[in-house]
Amino acid sequence: MSLGFKDWLVISLFVLIILLICLRFRKSSSRSIGDFFLSGRNLPWYVAGFSMLATTFAINGPALITEYVNRKGISGNWIWWSMLIGGTFFTFFLANLWRRAGILTEVEFVELRYSGKAARFLRVFKSLYFGLFLNIIIIAWISIAMKNILKIFFNIPGSQQYIYLIIAMIIAVTCSVLAGLKGIAYINLFQFIITFAGSVILSVAVLSSYKISGITGLKVQLNELSADYLNFFPKVYSSARTSVPTFSVTISTLLAFVGIQWWASWSPAYDPGGGGSMAQRIMSVKTEKESIMAALICQVINYAVRPWPWIIIGLSTIILFPRTPGTEQGLACYKAMNEYMPYGLTGFLLISFLGIYISILSVQLNTGASFLINDLYKRFIAREEKFKNPEKKEKHYVLAGRLITIMLMCISLYVTTFFESVTGIWEFLLACFSGPGLVLILRWFWWRINAWSEITATIVPFILVYILNFFPEITFPDSLFIIAGGATVAWILVTFLTPPVNDKVLTGFCRRIRPIGFWGKFSKFSKKYTPQYVLALFMSWISSIIMIYSLLFFAGKLIFKDYISASGWLLAAIIYFAFLRGAMKVIDKGNNIIHRYKQTIGD
Repeated sequence: MSLGFKDWLVISLFVLIILLICLRFRKSSSRSIGDFFLSGRNLPWYVAGFSMLATTFAINGPALITEYVNRKGISGNWIWWSMLIGGTFFTFFLANLWRRAGILTEVEFVELRYSGKAARFLRVFKSLYFGLFLNIIIIAWISIAMKNILKIFFNIPGSQQYIYLIIAMIIAVTCSVLAGLKGIAYINLFQFIITFAGSVILSVAVLSSYKISGITGLKVQLNELSADYLNFFPKVYSSARTSVPTFSVTISTLLAFVGIQWWASWSPAYDPGGGGSMAQRIMSVKTEKESIMAALICQVINYAVRPWPWIIIGLSTIILFPRTPGTEQGLACYKAMNEYMPYGLTGFLLISFLGIYISILSVQLNTGASFLINDLYKRFIAREEKFKNPEKKEKHYVLAGRLITIMLMCISLYVTTFFESVTGIWEFLLACFSGPGLVLILRWFWWRINAWSEITATIVPFILVYILNFFPEITFPDSLFIIAGGATVAWILVTFLTPPVNDKVLTGFCRRIRPIGFWGKFSKFSKKYTPQYVLALFMSWISSIIMIYSLLFFAGKLIFKDYISASGWLLAAIIYFAFLRGAMKVIDKGNNIIHRYKQTIGD
């Protein structure tokens, strides 16, 4: 696929718009470390929501969805659709607490909530692990994926691939260094619009091809192969089935998805406790109410809107590129791009991928730098008390943040040149994060959780994954039960065998956060919540799950011209939206009472 004059014009316009956004927010991001890493806590909620949305879609996302659909039909997407349960839990139970905490990074929460040497160790460890090591692995992983796309589908030779990567990295580091989080967030919004528009254009182009002949032709041809391809729901069996295309699951697998995975598993795009770049954007909005709105719009668009163009493309590739043994069917979506993207839009296609790459890269650089500056450099090396002039102090930290950002990019590029694939390391790390999720949630609700609980929940899965390597017959979901169950038992035992967090820290935490849950004698430092408020939280959680799934199925049925079913799902979405709206009013009223209570007694 060659690039013509129009393509280069589109690419140049894309880069120009990004640079203009950077320049627009250059001054405001330079005022303080809070402005640089949290946009001065005045980021519009919808920008924060779409920024979170843009960073949850990996550059290999289209290939993954295509693979799911080819193997198991539409219902194969329940592998990730099930994560909505955790996403909405974060929205209503945790988002406003992150905003209320008033901290700069997720890692800073460690010493807000825990005490002693264990807390200091955990903060240093997490700042280095998430800010440096894991960050570099993530950047290398997406860089290798971008290289493969440039090589296979744009016919760009190996030497030139690094030129494109370096240019994209320079753009990303420029965004991070000049514009800070606010500029990055607006770039994320712009990138999402470009990428989603590209997926819609491609899906329409594929459906319009003579081999597919529209949505009706797609339905007819898929039904000739198997009607199961178009099923929205998996079939549940007592034992595993592989002979039908529908996503069939055993009862134990269903339990793993619905009952365990959403709270036990962690990944850079999904944190049960809402940490990382999610927390950073939540903490950057103006109010607690806006933090909930930002998280909610992210969940709605991520699950109900964004998947459908890629699902349509994935279903079409079943007809266009029949599966052959030994091939990765997920790559068929890129073949569709190569063969069916309208003439003159090659550059648009390229900037869609470059946009995803630059967005993820700039987010990782900014978030990683925030951990290294706020939780390592500022906390333990260049402490605030060393500076007599507040203005010089803030300028020093902003400059250090910019230098660290450049350093992270250089290290990541260097590491990328040594790997053709980091998939093995990546899969190992993801498996090892199948245990700490529950601690990341319960630390907000139970006083007895301490730093050793989190340390244990982080370390034990690594040991269990290593042991399970000697038993290859143990696969998902049994492996998840063992890792999550073993880690949970271990951290609970350690929690009760180690001293609790000291009273002063827990008192300060409860006075600032006013958490619900089980806080023992420290409950007196918090606001007593009414049963109506707690019930409203659960009602909002459940109503939002049903509403978003209903919108997802409404969109699907509408696309496939099943108008009666679409009407039913739309009605369900409207009904549960009404429930959600009522419950959110109760939550908002309760949060306002909490703020007045805090102002009355002081923090």
